[in-house]
Amino acid sequence: MEGTVILAVDQYAGRGQSGKVWQSQHGKNLTLSLLLMPAFLNPSQQFDLNVAISLALREVLAQILKQPVLIKWPNDLYVKNKKIGGMLIENILQGSHWKYSVIGIGLNVNQAAFPEAVPNACSIKQLLHQDYNIQDLLSDLCKAIEGQYLQLKAGNQAKQKDLYCQHIFGMNECRKFKIDGICVEGEIIGVNRYGRLILDFNGHITDFGFQEIEFLIS
Repeated sequence: MEGTVILAVDQYAGRGQSGKVWQSQHGKNLTLSLLLMPAFLNPSQQFDLNVAISLALREVLAQILKQPVLIKWPNDLYVKNKKIGGMLIENILQGSHWKYSVIGIGLNVNQAAFPEAVPNACSIKQLLHQDYNIQDLLSDLCKAIEGQYLQLKAGNQAKQKDLYCQHIFGMNECRKFKIDGICVEGEIIGVNRYGRLILDFNGHITDFGFQEIEFLIS
């Protein structure tokens, strides 16, 4: 049924982008899967769903933390240079028909320390210096996702994409990236309709898919 939410108390082998593993301490964080059926979208509009869910996550975290929360393209959430959460969307298509989507979400809530292997992680507790109620977070998150999903269904993709671009991590900043093993500097100037990241390299404009470019964050 659309809107079904499955919570995980423990997460030892959660899936992330490019096969990365998401680990979570017992009962400390919010990890869930959400079932949606966006049949009103064309399969070519898959990134529009990504935008809507990313905006919902960013909105809730910004309200809680009272400081800027940015979307590290395509779908991680960052506070300053530290990752506080992310998501992975699996879309199931049948020909030209969009059957359903499973949205996996992980937010660092009350975890106070992280393994050395993930030095750029942070949590709500670390930023607020106190525990946060996970059930309240879940409730607020579901409301925000519903709101953005209804906006998407109403055909407000252009407005959502503009808002997404306003909150991209590194937007209009000179940043270091790795492309084919080579370190380069460029400026993010947006994303195209298919969700490819658009960069400006000293006047040379090009776009990249997720596995074609890597952020270098110090």
